[in-house]
Amino acid sequence: MANRHLSRSIVLQSLFEWDSRGQHDESYPAIVSRNIKEFAPGMGDDSFVADLMKGILAKKEDLKEIIEKAAPDWPIDKISPVDRNVLRLGLYELLFADRSEVPAKVAINEAIELAKTYGGETSGRFVNGVLGAVYKELGEPGKDATPAKKKRPADVPYEEMPIQHLGGAVVYAHDGEDVYMAFVHDVFGHWTLSKGKVEENEDVKAGTVREIKEEMGLVITIKEDLGMNEYIANDPEIGKIRKQVHYFLAESEFGKITKGPSGGLDDAKWFKLADILELNFYNDILPIVTKAVTLLSEGK
Repeated sequence: MANRHLSRSIVLQSLFEWDSRGQHDESYPAIVSRNIKEFAPGMGDDSFVADLMKGILAKKEDLKEIIEKAAPDWPIDKISPVDRNVLRLGLYELLFADRSEVPAKVAINEAIELAKTYGGETSGRFVNGVLGAVYKELGEPGKDATPAKKKRPADVPYEEMPIQHLGGAVVYAHDGEDVYMAFVHDVFGHWTLSKGKVEENEDVKAGTVREIKEEMGLVITIKEDLGMNEYIANDPEIGKIRKQVHYFLAESEFGKITKGPSGGLDDAKWFKLADILELNFYNDILPIVTKAVTLLSEGK
């Protein structure tokens, strides 16, 4: 069996060279071929190296957004070249690789080992922190864990955590006799609800209308209150915070969705009611969507 750790080392070396040479994507096949020949002749895993390198570069903009969100204190161009490219490799395998071939924890552990081998004294801890944060956002695949919103961090009492208010909506529209719902798709592979921060002293309904317009380009009219959910997130400046999202059922005209500049989203679409329960939702979003479907089915 081929040595996948060695293969990942070749990919890291190739990413480092691609990065330092100005990130010209067309140059990567020659870089990969030369590094395999120089550092691992006869390795027998050339296709894995080439496919991994190609996949990382195809997702480089998504990976940049994820790194910037997971490590907001570190602009990507300020992260050391080794750490930056270890994160690209590790996040790609964590988020986009076939999990049956690369389990989440394997992706994380491999990246940490690469960081320790090729990076600086703190590289392993830094990479572990970023990938660990993303792993938790994914719901810790491969581990039976309670939803993040139920966790009680030992270092910060739950009751003392700052609260951030957000507004979101299940947006629906009629097209003839058909009813559609609009969802956004994030780079973690889930369809979810459009939401955003409600400004201080702003009415939550008004904030929700504004956020949906910014994120999806849709003008909505709020029809029903769907309730709230809460999850805990890490803020680099103030630590753990409780994010409380107030959701509404809202109607819009059936028309083109224009995905806004919100980081971490890569798509937005309309779906017929009959199709939406087949989508990959987060566990805490599904009850909100189900309640909305029930209200629309009852004609409310």
